[in-house]
Amino acid sequence: MPHRAGLAVRCSRALLSPWARFALLVLLLAAAGAAVLAWHPQRLLTAHGWQPHTSGGTAVLLFAVAYGLATVAFVPRPLLNAAAGALYGIHAGLPAAIGGTVLGAGLAFLLGRFLGRDAVRPLLRGRVALSLDRQLSRHGFRSTLALRLFPGVPFAAANYAAAVSRVRLLPFLTATAAGSAANTAAYVVAGSRAASPTSPVFLLALGFLGVTGVAATVVARGAHTRSRTAAGSGAPDGPAVSDAGPPATPARKSA
Repeated sequence: MPHRAGLAVRCSRALLSPWARFALLVLLLAAAGAAVLAWHPQRLLTAHGWQPHTSGGTAVLLFAVAYGLATVAFVPRPLLNAAAGALYGIHAGLPAAIGGTVLGAGLAFLLGRFLGRDAVRPLLRGRVALSLDRQLSRHGFRSTLALRLFPGVPFAAANYAAAVSRVRLLPFLTATAAGSAANTAAYVVAGSRAASPTSPVFLLALGFLGVTGVAATVVARGAHTRSRTAAGSGAPDGPAVSDAGPPATPARKSA
C-alpha cells in the first residue's frame, strides 16, 4: 500500500508539471482543430447551416456560446461575424458576435494561463517577444486594445500571448470588447446585407474593412522599416549603465 501511494503521488506530480499541462493544451487544441475541419464551419453561411431547435433570444444566446467555442478551435472570426449578421441581422447579430468574441477570448486566455504559461514563460526570448510581454504585463488594457484595433493580429495569437503575460483577466476582456467592436460590426453588417451586395450599407461595410486593412499594412510596414533602420545603424537603445557604478577618479600624483 505505501508503494502504491507513493506511485500515485509521483504520477499526480508528473501530470501537474508545467510541461504535462502544456502537452494537454496542445492536444486539446489539436482535437478542436480536427473537429472544425470535419465540421466545415463555412456551412454557417448557408440557409441550413445553423438550425437550433429554439428561436428568439435563446437561439441568439446559443449562437454566441457556439461562436466562443469555435474561436477557441481557430474558426476565423470574419466567417462567424458574417454568419451572425446573415442569421440574425444587425440588431441581434452584433451582440451575439461581440458576446461570442469576449467568451472565446476568455476561454482561450484561461486555457493558456492555467495549462501553458508556466511552461512557455521561461522560453521567452528575443526583443519582440520580451517587448510584447512587457507591454501586456505593464499596460494590460491599453496593449490589448491596440492588438484588437489592429486587424492584422490573429485573434487566437493575441489571446495566448496575453495568457502567457501577467495581464489580468478583466482588463483583457474589457479591452477585447471595446477594440473588436468596430471591426466586428463591419462584418456583421456585411453579412446582414450579403443578399444585396450593391446596397450602400454593404458597400460601406466593405469599404471600412478595406480602409482598416490598408491602414494596418501601412503601419506594419512602417514599424518594420524603423526596426530595420535601427538594427542597421547599430545604435544602442539607451545609454549603457554599468553595474559597477561610476568610474573611479584617478588619484592625483603627489608633488
